[in-house]
Amino acid sequence: MTSFAPDSIVLNRKLPLWYQVSQSLRASILGRSPQDPLRLPTEEQLAGHYGVSVLTMRQALKELEDEGLITRHRRRGTFIEPDVRRGAPVRLLGSVDAIVAQQSGMASRLLDHGRAAVPTELAEYFPDLAEVATYHRLRADEKTGEPTNHARNYVRPELAALVDPNDLVRWPMTKVLRDVVGADISRITDTVEARLADPETARLLQVPLLSPILHYTGVTYDTQGRVLDAAVIHYRGDRFSFTVTLDAT
Repeated sequence: MTSFAPDSIVLNRKLPLWYQVSQSLRASILGRSPQDPLRLPTEEQLAGHYGVSVLTMRQALKELEDEGLITRHRRRGTFIEPDVRRGAPVRLLGSVDAIVAQQSGMASRLLDHGRAAVPTELAEYFPDLAEVATYHRLRADEKTGEPTNHARNYVRPELAALVDPNDLVRWPMTKVLRDVVGADISRITDTVEARLADPETARLLQVPLLSPILHYTGVTYDTQGRVLDAAVIHYRGDRFSFTVTLDAT
């Protein structure tokens, strides 16, 4: 039987290895194609794939099992749950793979894309640009079809020229920039605040006008400190929560 092939990652030794592995595998699972196999490789094979110990791999798998993404059967192996409910609470620990996992696993529809002037509230991130490429997507729960968030990405034009809009239906922008375009991402800063739904957000997310939402801004930097992408995402307040864990090292 063919096994599911997860993506690879570059591990950050400042963060718990089991967490990074679980988040990367989670993103791979939630971003898989319907025709991909449901069976995972063995613990030993996964540990070799990620370059970690079997004990670390076991801890990562336990996290995904507790979340309901996988089931483990003695002698049969470990399998992805085909009907797992998407849109789990958002957890941020600080790695790029955590951001990818956060944004993965929902059905996405590209509403529009093109060029636009840099928004006033994002001008500090693009001081050398008058225009940026824009992508507007609506994400929904794959099982129920219920809208969960809508996202606008503002990307440097030279990078946008390398982005295939079709990739954004399956993957978050962070993954496309890093793994497809080949951008050298060094860090992402996240800001989350409570807001009230404006008319556009209320219409897209099917919530009452002025109902509570979570307003997220994620700014992606390269190794030179240059901003590659600024994402503005509005989450339904009744479907998401943010948990931030600070590493003591």
